[in-house]
Amino acid sequence: MVDVNPRVGELVRDAEHMMGRAVEEVDVDLRDAAEKAWGATVRVVDALVLARTGRKPKAAHERRVELEAICLKDAEAERLRIADRYSTRSDYLHVMCFYEGVCEPVEAVKRRILETGGLIEDVKKLIEE
Repeated sequence: MVDVNPRVGELVRDAEHMMGRAVEEVDVDLRDAAEKAWGATVRVVDALVLARTGRKPKAAHERRVELEAICLKDAEAERLRIADRYSTRSDYLHVMCFYEGVCEPVEAVKRRILETGGLIEDVKKLIEE
């Protein structure tokens, strides 16, 4: 991956590492796997925002605003529904499963965890553009 800011690549690698840990945990500790997938989501979105704006978001609301702005300007990011996929993981994996402990239906939570890998790959392509 070629990037101007080495921190972008570091965030992507960290997201991939966390995603690998989420996959390892998905059938062992679903709640922990959900939080690891959420952490991977945050890191890869931060990488995209940093790559596009030169700034890493400092808070959740900043991340969401910057991501929406990227999707409004970038037809491919919008087509890939990057902001929607971020929000889904925030709601299902971070809030419902991790914080509230409601990880049901189990298969839907597992699907969202595993689909986070696809989100990471899509964001990597957007960063490389």
